[in-house]
Amino acid sequence: MKNWIFDIRSRLFVLLVIIFVIVSTLVYFHITESFDQFVITFVANNVGNPYLDIVMQIITESGDTTYMLGFGILMLLIKKTRRVGITLMILIVLSTILTGYIKCGVDRDRPDFVYEGAPFPVPISRDTFALFCEGGPEASYPSGHAARAMIFGVILGYSLSERFPRGSYLLLLYPILISISRVYVLQHFPMDVIGGTILGVMLAGVMAKRTKLYKIFEKSKP
Repeated sequence: MKNWIFDIRSRLFVLLVIIFVIVSTLVYFHITESFDQFVITFVANNVGNPYLDIVMQIITESGDTTYMLGFGILMLLIKKTRRVGITLMILIVLSTILTGYIKCGVDRDRPDFVYEGAPFPVPISRDTFALFCEGGPEASYPSGHAARAMIFGVILGYSLSERFPRGSYLLLLYPILISISRVYVLQHFPMDVIGGTILGVMLAGVMAKRTKLYKIFEKSKP
C-alpha cells in the first residue's frame, strides 16, 4: 500500500494530474459521451433485481459526506486512531469542496434516466458544495462519492499496511463498489467515477505521505 503514497513533487503525482486533466478535457468536450451513454443505457435497462437494488443503494449512501464525517469523528475520539480521524475529516471536506468547484467548471448534466429498480428507502444524496458557482454544483463530473471512497480506501489501507501488508489492499474494494453503485443507481456516468477516483488517489496519496499513518498500527517489535 505504501506504493500508493507519494509526494506532491513526485513523478507519480504529476502523472496523476496529467491523467486527470486529460480525462476532464475529454468529458468537457463530450468526447466520451457515446461510451458513457452506452453504459448508462445498458444499466438503466437492466436494473430491477430487488435484492441487488437495495444492496447498491446501501453502498452508495455509505459514501455520503455525513456518514463519512461521522466515521472520522469516531476515529478522532479514539486516542490511537486520532491522527487517522483528523486526516480523514480534512480530506473529506477538501474533496467535497474541490469536486463541487470542478463540477461548476465542467457543468455536465447527470444521467437523464428514471431509476426503475426497487424504491429508494431514502433520497439518494448529491452532496457537493461550492459558493459563487456559475455552473451546476450538483453536476455529474467528477463523482464526489468516488473521490471520498478512494480517500477512505487509501488512508485506512495505508494505516493498516504495516500490520496487514496484504490484507490492507482489500479496503480498495470499497471505492470500487461505491463507483459501481453510483453508476447502478443512475447518478453518474462511468467517466464521472473514474475522474473522482483519480482525484481521490491524488489527495489521499499526498496527505498520507506527510502523516505516516502506518505507524499507529505497526507491529510491536520483540
